[in-house]
Amino acid sequence: MDQLKTGKFIAQQRKKQNLTQMQLAEKLNVTDRAVSKWETGKSMPDSSIMLELCNVLKISVTDLLNGEMLKRENQNKEIESTFIQMVKVKEQNDKLLLILEVVIGVLSVLVLLVPIIIGSLLTNIEDWQRIVICFSGFIPCVLGICFALKIEQVAGYYHCERCGHKYVPTFKQVNLAMHMGRTRYLKCPNCGKKSWQKKVISKE
Repeated sequence: MDQLKTGKFIAQQRKKQNLTQMQLAEKLNVTDRAVSKWETGKSMPDSSIMLELCNVLKISVTDLLNGEMLKRENQNKEIESTFIQMVKVKEQNDKLLLILEVVIGVLSVLVLLVPIIIGSLLTNIEDWQRIVICFSGFIPCVLGICFALKIEQVAGYYHCERCGHKYVPTFKQVNLAMHMGRTRYLKCPNCGKKSWQKKVISKE
């Protein structure tokens, strides 16, 4: 696969649809810098948004991977099959990541609670030492929770109940949103309305 050729093809098809880099980025919920990197051949679109990108540009996945419009009879069905397999692998990896998120969350809470329990049980130490012990787990706990939130952000998608759109929000959106477990109160980039949105693995 020629990334430079594919990048030029993305730029060409974007312009055919009368879209700026910013407008394409907004439709895919990515940054315009990411689109710029695709078009200059510095990186490829993530497999999780390839289908959506192709829908916006009105091309097939085979066209995208080959960097040109192909005749239907010449399209390689094996590439389509490979892409589907890539999506399945991503879904499996996302499931493992969400399990890891739970493990990290539990460990982070333990890192916070254990020093507090130890500090409260020790009687033969100074007050300042007790405070240091009790708060020693605070920073590791915060770091662990932030890492778990990052995993939740990138693994799978959030599903808007209003319009059915599935997308990956920013870390800031996930971090600041009210939540009940993995269901978060988010603003959908497609319909622009806020709702309680569930975490799902598949985009289908």
